[in-house]
Amino acid sequence: MRDSFIDTATALLDDDPRTAVVLADISASSFAPAARQHPDRVLNVGIREQLMVGVAGGLALTGLRPIVHSYATFAVDRAYEQLKLDLDHQGVGAVVVSVGASYDGASMGRTHMSPGDVALLDTLTDWTVHVPGHPAEVPGLLRAAARHDDRVYLRLSTEVNEVPLPGAGRLAVLRRGSVGAALVVAVGPMLRPVLEAVAGLDVTVAYTHTPRPFDVAGLRELVGPATSAGTAPAVVLVEPYLAGTSSALLGTALGGVPHRSLSLGVGRTDLRRYGEPADHARWHGLDPAGLRRSISAFLG
Repeated sequence: MRDSFIDTATALLDDDPRTAVVLADISASSFAPAARQHPDRVLNVGIREQLMVGVAGGLALTGLRPIVHSYATFAVDRAYEQLKLDLDHQGVGAVVVSVGASYDGASMGRTHMSPGDVALLDTLTDWTVHVPGHPAEVPGLLRAAARHDDRVYLRLSTEVNEVPLPGAGRLAVLRRGSVGAALVVAVGPMLRPVLEAVAGLDVTVAYTHTPRPFDVAGLRELVGPATSAGTAPAVVLVEPYLAGTSSALLGTALGGVPHRSLSLGVGRTDLRRYGEPADHARWHGLDPAGLRRSISAFLG
């Protein structure tokens, strides 16, 4: 996904004179050719992530469309106040593109892990959040984000699904269960383990790479009303970031619809462990076996 982002951003710099890229050392070598070609629109501020976002806010005020890039923990967690003040408060936008996700950088320790990034952005105003599940989904999402001036977060990961899937913010149904079957919604790269986890279960599986704004209409349509026997529909939401990040949104979206829900994601306990992404997925119950246990127990 990172390579796909760099290629697309480089092409945007060539094609659109409004595009600017602001870096804080991360991926600077990959953007070096573009920086030589466009020295006024590819800026590396060094290891100063707060400054990176502040510069992006200034560029946006001049009419440029800045793309900000770093690890999620640096671009969101560390620079949260600048996102709040230099973008939100000033009423300007940027495209924040992160790598590292929740635990892609686990081998480097907690400093490079950001399971709470989307929850932090939920405290701000009108952010669109894209969580692609495949490298081929990245170019379309980035190009679409570059065409307007709103605030967009593009969360890249090393975890990928088997194939890219279309979607312009709508829930895409990949498997349909029987009438009244539970709905399992997989966000971004969680689709691959979800499909493996629910093999043989009577559930409907839907996918989205755009959890913000969430496809409320699509969700309500898929959940449907309670069955004639009075059984409340069951919804399982599987996200690759902090568990429960979308719980309130889910409850609001299904307001007035009796339902049961289960939110799965990265646990809130700091494990204080290094390891690889696969290790953390297993420890947080987000591998296929862990998801199978949680979903089966919830559905009874």
